[in-house]
Amino acid sequence: MFGTLLCACDTQRSHQLKIGTNIWPGYEPLYLARELGYLEANHFQLIEHTSASQVIRSYRNGAIDMAALTMDEVLLLKQNGFDPRVILVMDISHGGDVIISRPGIRSFKELKGKTIGVEKTALGSYVLSRALEINGMSRADVITMHLDQALQEQSFNSGLVDAVVTFEPIKTRLVNGGANIVFDSTMIPNEIVDVLVVRGEILESHHLQITSLIDTWFTALEYFKSNPEQSSKLMAPRLAIEPSNVLASYDGLVLPDRRENQALLSMKGGEGQLVANTRKLVKAMVVQQTLKAPLETLGLFKDVSRVHDWK
Repeated sequence: MFGTLLCACDTQRSHQLKIGTNIWPGYEPLYLARELGYLEANHFQLIEHTSASQVIRSYRNGAIDMAALTMDEVLLLKQNGFDPRVILVMDISHGGDVIISRPGIRSFKELKGKTIGVEKTALGSYVLSRALEINGMSRADVITMHLDQALQEQSFNSGLVDAVVTFEPIKTRLVNGGANIVFDSTMIPNEIVDVLVVRGEILESHHLQITSLIDTWFTALEYFKSNPEQSSKLMAPRLAIEPSNVLASYDGLVLPDRRENQALLSMKGGEGQLVANTRKLVKAMVVQQTLKAPLETLGLFKDVSRVHDWK
C-alpha cells in the first residue's frame, strides 16, 4: 500500500506540499508515480514549469515547498540566504547535459566567435564555463545569448544561435535533426547532480509526509526499471518525444536506487560521495566567481529514506 502514514500530531499540520520541476527525464519518476496513482494528490501537488529558471523563481517567491534542482543551483539558493535541504539524489548526469552545435561545426573550439544560447541559470553558466575552461577558452571567445529552455529549440532551428547549452528532451530532437554534440557531462564526471530539496522549516514540520514521498519515488523508480516499455508510453507525452526515444533519453543518466542514495547522502562515519563532491563543486564555483565565497555545506544534506533515522 502506498498510503502516507502520518501520526496524529502530523495529521493536524499536514497540507498539500507543492513540488516544482521543469521537464527533464531525471524528474519523470515523480510524474510516473502520479500516473500510476502512487502519489497522493491530497498530500502532494506537482507544479510543472517550462524551465529551471521558473522553478528557482517559484522557490524564491515561496510558491513551492520543494524543488528539483541541480546542486549548483542549490548552492546559489543557500548563498542568497535560503535554507534548502537536499533529501534525494534524483539523477547524476553522465552525458545528459550537452552543448549542441549546428551541422558543420564539429568541435567546441570551432564555436569561437559564434553565438551560444544558454539558459540564465547556474547550471547553464556552469556547463558553459567548464567547457570553455577544458578547451582553453574564455567567455570573451564566444557570444552568449540568454535563452529559456522553452525558446532554445526554436532559436536553434531558426539560426538565431550557432549552439545551445541544453539537455533532454531537446537533446534528442536536435540530434535527430542533424545537430552535433560538441561537449557533454561525461567530460565533467559527477559534477552535475539533480536533487530534490525542501525548505528547512517544511522538513522539520512535515518529515513523515516527506518520508512517504521518498518511498513513493523509489517505488516508481522500481516500476520504471521493471516495466520500461509501459513506463515509456506514460512518460512520452510530457517529454514530447516518441515512446521509442524515451529510454534512449536515459542513456546519459544514472538513477541512484535507495541504497545508493543512502550512501551518497550519508553523514555517518565520514562524508558520503555527494557531500565530498559538493565541497569540490563549491571550490570550482568560487574560482569561476559563480559563488561569491566558500559555503559551509554542513547540514545541507538529510537522508530521510528511513523513518527510524529521524530523531
